[in-house]
Amino acid sequence: MSAAAGDRKVNRTLATLATSALAYSLLQTMVAPALPDIQRQLGASTSAVTWVLTAFLLSASVTTPVIGRLGDMFGKERVLVAVLIVLGLGTLVSALSSSLGMLVAGRAIQGAGGAIFPLAFGIIRDEFPADRVGTGIGLISATFGIGGGSGLVLAGFIVDHLDYTWIFWLALVMIAGATLATHLFVPESPVKSPARIDWPGAAGLGVALTCVLVAVSQGNAWGWGSTRVLGLVGIGLALLVAWTRFELRSTHPLVDIRMLRLRGVWTTNVTTVLVGFGMFSAYLLLPQLVAVPKAAGFGFGASVTAAGIFMLPSAAVMLFAGPLAGTLGTRFGARVPMLAGVAIALLSFVLFAVAHHASWEIYVASGLNGLGVGLSYAAMATLIVEAVPQSQTGIATGMNTIMRTVGGALGAQVVASVVSAHVQRAGLPAESGYTDAFWVSALVLAVALGCALLIPRRAHPEPVVPEGAQRLGEPQLVSR
Repeated sequence: MSAAAGDRKVNRTLATLATSALAYSLLQTMVAPALPDIQRQLGASTSAVTWVLTAFLLSASVTTPVIGRLGDMFGKERVLVAVLIVLGLGTLVSALSSSLGMLVAGRAIQGAGGAIFPLAFGIIRDEFPADRVGTGIGLISATFGIGGGSGLVLAGFIVDHLDYTWIFWLALVMIAGATLATHLFVPESPVKSPARIDWPGAAGLGVALTCVLVAVSQGNAWGWGSTRVLGLVGIGLALLVAWTRFELRSTHPLVDIRMLRLRGVWTTNVTTVLVGFGMFSAYLLLPQLVAVPKAAGFGFGASVTAAGIFMLPSAAVMLFAGPLAGTLGTRFGARVPMLAGVAIALLSFVLFAVAHHASWEIYVASGLNGLGVGLSYAAMATLIVEAVPQSQTGIATGMNTIMRTVGGALGAQVVASVVSAHVQRAGLPAESGYTDAFWVSALVLAVALGCALLIPRRAHPEPVVPEGAQRLGEPQLVSR
């Protein structure tokens, strides 16, 4: 194959994977602006309609590591096609929903699409030339934020002009195209690791994550100090401890705990949780801030569509941040764009806190937030991929994806609590609530920067292969 033909093949594969990842990322946030409309049309309560978001997060957290492992075992392209079909099925159920229960069920099915990211990372690592791996992983990682920000923009237009079900019909068209393109153009990975699925371990991890995420997602409704919230968090943490002990003794663990203990893995995962906190807090705070009526003394009284426009700088900058992170990572190591990204995201929250009265201030801070989150998200996946054996790419990046989800859920709920605790006498939100929430996010990003500094300068996968692993063909390791 000529060099030009090889480049075309790589570009076609990357475009297909990016489309698949973007479809999932859009669905992640597009429903948020539509929740009031969904609540009204389906006659649901405020607390009940939040399960449209919670079911999606729970399903993604539980299924992502299992499906990532299946991709390592049976072939990432084959499993990716199956995941896209399941994502399409869930989207169809959501589009046809006539009750809240049916919509929640559709969203739970959609959550399986979270495995698109670890599968895409594995395909890129296995198939791409070494000099294209960093840029490819950076672009796919950036779609997590690009889709999230773009979803808010698109949802605003749909909510203001169309029925909320169009959110799912439009996404379904993209998913159908991505599924066909994946089947036709994405090559099957030559790296496989035949093994048995640790179903007890998968069930234990699922129950533990469910307890924690339900407590976090319902914290505002139930009260953060309530028995239900504290009890679920305690049960979830206890189950995670028991699950860790079980995995250490298992002959075929779902997750190699030794892998999670690698410095390049645990430092990146902790940083991921904290950056996820920051990204989703921005997605929640910014649209709400600009929608606050001018009578409150701040805010812009923006419609849902106009509020989405304020997110455009963030989404637009992320388009360039992913490939930029890959280029920087190839030349200087992925730790550099990670540190730069976290620092820039921290700066954006400081600007949000001290300057949010003019539209240009919001645009500047939004653009910086997109650049920071885009750089750091793109670098995270590369750091994980570099730190683990090639046969464990799926499960390792799957766990990192869970860290994003957990951090995002925690960030959205915490800042929502801070804002709701500050109300003016007239019933309007108080500016101090938003200012405090931005400072909380800045503090979390400062901690993230400290964790990022602990990431090794150069992470190399350990030269071990899990028991029973089988490699087909000559795998390509990332060189730094």
